[in-house]
Amino acid sequence: MTTMTKFDFAPLYRHAVGFDRFANMAQKLVEQQLAAQRISDACKAKKRAANNEDAKNTMAANKITAKTDLQSDRKVVKSSADTTYPRYNISQMSETDYQITLALAGFSLEEIDITVTASELVITGEKLPLKQTSTLLHQGINQTNFSRKFALADHVHVVNADMHQGLLTINLNREIPEALQPRKIVIGR
Repeated sequence: MTTMTKFDFAPLYRHAVGFDRFANMAQKLVEQQLAAQRISDACKAKKRAANNEDAKNTMAANKITAKTDLQSDRKVVKSSADTTYPRYNISQMSETDYQITLALAGFSLEEIDITVTASELVITGEKLPLKQTSTLLHQGINQTNFSRKFALADHVHVVNADMHQGLLTINLNREIPEALQPRKIVIGR
């Protein structure tokens, strides 16, 4: 029986802003459970090996396998690259501030639209038709229409957007309402 020993949270990081705490917490829980499972499996294997005639050979094989498993678990698993256009980065600037940067070479401000709903940020680009004054021998700069969506966590708001040298930068902030923030309760006498 094959069991799944790795979870890839990269898709959550690629298309969502503000869910990083959830993903980090889930990743730690998964790692703890996998470590506990490995210890349990190792104990069971030792008991079986003790009952076998060739216990020494089995123990050596288990140690090598355990080292290999630990080494492979430490490697960062990257899924296949998301090659859809345009390329972008999501950065956490501080505890509550995030930044999305999209590479939009060749797009003007009039060709880009940013729409925000309660839980989604949508960035679209539509190239305006240009008069061809020359014949392209090679077109390596991708300037196709696009639509890119990002899921926003609760209380994440778009602060501003700026276009500089072909990079669209969108700044976001997580504003936790005062009613949801921790507060100190004074005990009366």
